[in-house]
Amino acid sequence: MIAGATGYIGGRLLKMLESSGHRLRCLARHPETLQAKVGAGTEVVKGDVLDPASLDAALQGVHTAYYLVHSMGSSGDFESEDQQAALNFARAARSAGVKKIIYLGGLGKSEDQLSAHLRSRHEVGRILGESGVPVIEFRASIVIGSGSVSFEMIRSLTERLPVMIAPRWVSTLAQPIAIEDLLAYLIEALDLPAEQSQVFEIGGADQASYGQIMREYARQRGLRRFIIPVPVLTPRLSSLWLGLVTPLYARIGRKLVESLRHPTLVENHSALQVFKVRPRGLVEAIARAIGNEDRELAETRWSDALSSAGKQRGWGGARFGARIVDSRIVSINCPPAAGFAPIRRIGGKTGWYYGDWLWQLRGWLDLLVGGVGMRRGRPNPEFPTVGETLDFWRVEAFEPNQRLRLAAEMKVPGRAWLEFEVQGDNARSFIRQTAFFDPVGLPGLLYWYALYPLHQFVFAGMLRGIVEAVMRECNGEAIG
Repeated sequence: MIAGATGYIGGRLLKMLESSGHRLRCLARHPETLQAKVGAGTEVVKGDVLDPASLDAALQGVHTAYYLVHSMGSSGDFESEDQQAALNFARAARSAGVKKIIYLGGLGKSEDQLSAHLRSRHEVGRILGESGVPVIEFRASIVIGSGSVSFEMIRSLTERLPVMIAPRWVSTLAQPIAIEDLLAYLIEALDLPAEQSQVFEIGGADQASYGQIMREYARQRGLRRFIIPVPVLTPRLSSLWLGLVTPLYARIGRKLVESLRHPTLVENHSALQVFKVRPRGLVEAIARAIGNEDRELAETRWSDALSSAGKQRGWGGARFGARIVDSRIVSINCPPAAGFAPIRRIGGKTGWYYGDWLWQLRGWLDLLVGGVGMRRGRPNPEFPTVGETLDFWRVEAFEPNQRLRLAAEMKVPGRAWLEFEVQGDNARSFIRQTAFFDPVGLPGLLYWYALYPLHQFVFAGMLRGIVEAVMRECNGEAIG
């Protein structure tokens, strides 16, 4: 079982275990949002680690459980929530006869005055270990992988700030680990005999400060960056600063900043004797993360995970690494096929479900600057094909009743995509509409934010129009 399969680590682990042929069960508060992302042989069960009654049946018959849950995104007391969730899961696992729990926590000396985040990671491991079920606990530092919260913070700071007035934590030492190596440890732990609980500290081949990590990222990206440490930025000021220039929500930023003040180094190297993994160094880890950047849009993101309150988020203009993201989600009482029908017909004569005159105006302006405009329409009014044109977009991905991704071919100071995803069951579906924009320098940022008010009307109106079309589809009316 995987508890936390909707998160950054859990989502990647899920795919690797499926590709290896393992029988899997995933615990999810909203099974319908995960069901469309798993393979045919993976079972998704409804359950919430903060609801003890929902865990008993979910854990029945489970041999090994991955516990990859944390509440750092919660607006409440995340330490208390983390502890209660771990206690509920531990009790249910023991009652169900689970043989082993594999848990991912964080590095940091227990005798130090740890931040609330690192202290909570250690406390969760202790609670799980006291359950009576053997626990394999990994303690890791920064995860280097496109889409991880730590790496996205580092990348955003480096991309956006030629001169960085930085807090003292930029000189704190860490032992960053590549996402591929972290996943390799988690998978190897499946075959590790678990007669008693064990803690393994894991990290990459190199120790480096946050400043050194940023400089290496800048070197590989061909950027000249200057970092000037200052002693006066408090955790609160640092978190507000991060919120302005990185993809972090303010509350996550503050919790993370408090942890960045503590060295996270491997002191016990027993993992290298027990496991076959030979972690790569920082240079290779960053190179792989940069190389996987575009593919990352189709894989997991730290921001994909639901908050501990179980709420879906919609936002406009959030930053994901170098990208700006406008993502919105709605729930409809219709099956996915009906929810996706208006989406597969979008563009051309069907239009864009809101403000078609604005889309036509944008196409006309594109023609004026030498772009393709809206003249191309769409070859097939019913089913798009990967590679064909669609107004001033090109179809980049199409999965029937699930996903349509369009890459912009209009003239913009950057790269842009528009993506629609539909997930659910026969009774209920979720439609996610996401606009991605890769700005090129200051002109790209000015372009996005100059159009930001208009984007709010157009993107929100488009999703409302799609929902209205879906309801007509469900009611048996023709959609024009």
